[in-house]
Amino acid sequence: MPKKPLLHYYADRLSFERLMLLIATLVQHPGVGSADSKEASPKTKQHEALEAVQSQLRQVAESVGIKFPEGYPAFATIRKDLQILRDYKILDKRMYRWGYYLGTGAMSREQLQVTFNALASFAHYQGDPQVRQLHQTLQKRLRGLDLENQGDFFYPVRAYLNRPIIYTDPDEMITKGKQKQTLFCCLETVENAITQGQLVEVYRFRDPYQQRIGPMQVYPLQLFYHDIAWYLLYEECQTKHLEVERVDRLKDYCRIIDSQGRGQSAQRERLKAAQKLMEAGWGIYLGTPEDQQLERLGKLPLELVKVRFFPPVTSFILEGERRHPNQKIVKGPTDKDGEYTHVDYLIKLPRRSFAEFSRWVYRYMGSAEVLSPPELVEKHRQEAQALASRYSAHD
Repeated sequence: MPKKPLLHYYADRLSFERLMLLIATLVQHPGVGSADSKEASPKTKQHEALEAVQSQLRQVAESVGIKFPEGYPAFATIRKDLQILRDYKILDKRMYRWGYYLGTGAMSREQLQVTFNALASFAHYQGDPQVRQLHQTLQKRLRGLDLENQGDFFYPVRAYLNRPIIYTDPDEMITKGKQKQTLFCCLETVENAITQGQLVEVYRFRDPYQQRIGPMQVYPLQLFYHDIAWYLLYEECQTKHLEVERVDRLKDYCRIIDSQGRGQSAQRERLKAAQKLMEAGWGIYLGTPEDQQLERLGKLPLELVKVRFFPPVTSFILEGERRHPNQKIVKGPTDKDGEYTHVDYLIKLPRRSFAEFSRWVYRYMGSAEVLSPPELVEKHRQEAQALASRYSAHD
């Protein structure tokens, strides 16, 4: 007589659908069940993680056209399903005090640790408010994983220590009483405009370079961090001029003019053009509208700049093998100790980059001599004389 097949606990349709929907819930809503999640119990009552899981599970079921009976599934049933997921190693066999989530998403555990390190550095040192909130959320969710690894998971193996010289986080400004109404308060609107290619109006209220103060209609292209601050790369609507402005020099104002937007294809095309200009230059200044147009058409020749560096900075110059993609470093003769008497740094740059390049050279003022072009030779000589005069005045 044939043996009667043993039916699995999830053989009936309702049980099977419930388990699949639970997995879908954990995939689509990582962290569900944490005390600070959107589905958490009101603060007036004791937090029940399974209540949040049940609520979200029922919503996911309804979204795919499945109508569960009222109050279904019960907490005990959900608890049993979660244990099944642990048995099959879909969930780890540990406590999920800060919300349930499956695995590490699209990454291995090692890749997630590298990513978490980068987020931590970005949040702490570059002061990105959005990344700070994301880091805090992940830190709560992954606390169990860190405990499982005896505290090694959160160790900051890598960090990027450059800090902005201005306040960037609205919450931090309020906490420290440093409220400044800048574009940092409108970043969500700006980011949406970037992804959709929307035309917006922003307002420049301060500029040490004496540019136009007032409203500007622009297509924002990218927010990026450079050296000491956050910047907004944008295209002016009327002139099609690509320009960069520090975020804190723009007011707390971003009005959407064209909500439909021009799409990502146009955004990517203009971003690529701006990045090409940055790669050709030195720094982030993209030039005047007239010069920029000529440069993009290939009608603005680059000029050879040559600087001679002397000890003790020659070693530092030689170390910078990738300081600029178009650079060339020529070693001078050696002395009796085998040290180079000088090294020459040669690079072809657009004239718009001369000021930014000069500021880099000035870092090595006493150990640098500009050899060409004549314009920069004279500028460097005048700066050196002015510096000497200031010290002479105290003699």
